[in-house]
Formats: sequence, structure tokens, C-alpha cells
Amino acid sequence: MEKKKPLIILTGATAVGKTALSLELAEAVNGELISADSMQVYRYMDIGTAKIMPEERRGIPHYLIDVLDPKEEFNVVRFQSMAKSAMEGIYAKGKIPIVVGGTGFYIQALLYDISFEETEVSAYREELTGYYEKNGAHALHERLKEIDPVSYKEIHENNVKRVIRALEFYHDTGYPISQHNEEQREKESPYNFAYFVLTNDRSLLYDRIEERIDQMLKDGLVDEVRKLLDYGCTKDMVSMQGLGYKEIIPYLEHTCSLDEAVYTLKRDTRHFAKRQLTWFRREKEVTWVDKSSFATEDDILKFMLKELTSRSIIS
Repeated sequence: MEKKKPLIILTGATAVGKTALSLELAEAVNGELISADSMQVYRYMDIGTAKIMPEERRGIPHYLIDVLDPKEEFNVVRFQSMAKSAMEGIYAKGKIPIVVGGTGFYIQALLYDISFEETEVSAYREELTGYYEKNGAHALHERLKEIDPVSYKEIHENNVKRVIRALEFYHDTGYPISQHNEEQREKESPYNFAYFVLTNDRSLLYDRIEERIDQMLKDGLVDEVRKLLDYGCTKDMVSMQGLGYKEIIPYLEHTCSLDEAVYTLKRDTRHFAKRQLTWFRREKEVTWVDKSSFATEDDILKFMLKELTSRSIIS
């Protein structure tokens, strides 16, 4: 049997400190970094995504950052394909891929090589799209409640594409997409992996979220969103559904004040962090790394390296 290739995952809630730790980890294990962030893949979206800039990367290659135009669509299938391609290149160099980011669904798809049946645009999908355009995201989301209560709870109503996909999957197959995903999740990973989830005291994490958003505003978040709108991006695009963008657009459209927009952004980011942690708790073979249990960042790194050695991911 062919030996499984190594894979390291470093994830956790937004603003917990994944980026800084990922650089230390990559240097320690001779690794290269693949972003599992649904927004950092887009060019011109730097401030709102807390993107690591080229001069901050210490010469370590980063993949899936700044590679798509914000008018393009990015989804789990495309992520899976691009990440696999990056991994092949990293393995060819004799290095270890480190997947870093907070999009748990993307990480799961890559880790367990989950298959997604891509279908042609159907009449039913067009019907659902028309229903959404007429009745709104909330009404569309409510249609999931009876047929797939698990997906109803897991998928946020603003993620219209995934809501439509779940409704369409049930229509086409007669069983919930959540059941399909659960079956896929039971697959064995083709990788020898370590799955680290970085966490921190909830109050400290929320304080960090508030501080980060305040800094984003000082750094020019509003101007960044304005430039994207001037570039031709619209609020319906996948890129503009990201935190930090969809909340600022109403302010620029003069439908709310800046204070209201910032309040909504901070609230939604806290809620998002909570959903991320809920997702990671459901994943199997996860190693939780609670920052509050370590005296220094160096101690965290030492703990992770010990774990990686014990699993023969590094020697």
C-alpha cells in the first residue's frame, strides 16, 4: 500500500491568530502554505479579509491568495481543485503542505476528498433563483426547514448558493444533502494528517475581533469597498458576500449610518466565529490548541511539533 502523504491543517475562528502561527510552523517543518479562506483568494480585497501581504510572508510560498478577480465565482469545488494542484507542486519539492484558514467546509472537502456532483443548470435551479429574487433569502431558506433541518441549521440564509444547492439536491435525489455530506465525511482521509484548531478564551477572542475591525476601518476598509463597487462589483456577487463587505455596502448606498454598519459587522463577525467553532467541534480527529493554556507562542509551536513528530508527519 502506498504511504500516505503528509498534510497539516491549521484552522480556528476568525481573528484567533492563525496567520502568525502558520509562518512559524511553515519555517519549522519546511512547509508551504495554502489558504483555506473563501475571500483571500480575491485580488483587491486586502483590508476586509485581513490578508497577509507579500512583504509579510518571509519568503514562504502562499497559494490561493490574490489569484481571482472579485467578479469571479469561488466555491468548494473550485477550491478543492486549486488546492490539490498546489499540493502536488509542494510535494514535488519535497515539502509539506499546510492548509491555513477558517472555512471548515473547504478544509473538510479537501481532507476527505469529498465528491460533489456538479450538475448542469436545471429548470428547478432557475425556478429557485426566481423565487429568491422575488421573495428574498429568508423565504428561500425557510423552504429547507421541512426537507433538510440539518442543512437549515448549518447553512446561513445569506449563503443563497448553498441553500439553492441543498434544495436542488433534495429535489433531484429525494434525500437531504446533509445526509450525503455525512456519508462523505465517514470516508477515510487519503492523507497522513494533523488537524489543529487554534482557539482562545471567548471574551479574548471577541475583544480581538472588535480591535481588528476598528483597525480595518482605520486602514481604509470603507474606501476599499467603495473602490470595489466602482470597479463593477455588486452586492449579489460571491466576493461581496464576505464579512466586511456586505455590511459596509448599505452605508455606501445611504441606507444606514456608518455606526450602524460597524455595529452589524462586529455582531455578525462574533456570530461567524461562534459558527466556525461549532463546525470544528463536529469534525473528527481534531487537536484543539487553546492559546490560554500556553505561556508563550513558542510553547504552542513546540506542542504542535511534538504532535507532528508523534504522528510521523515530521521526523
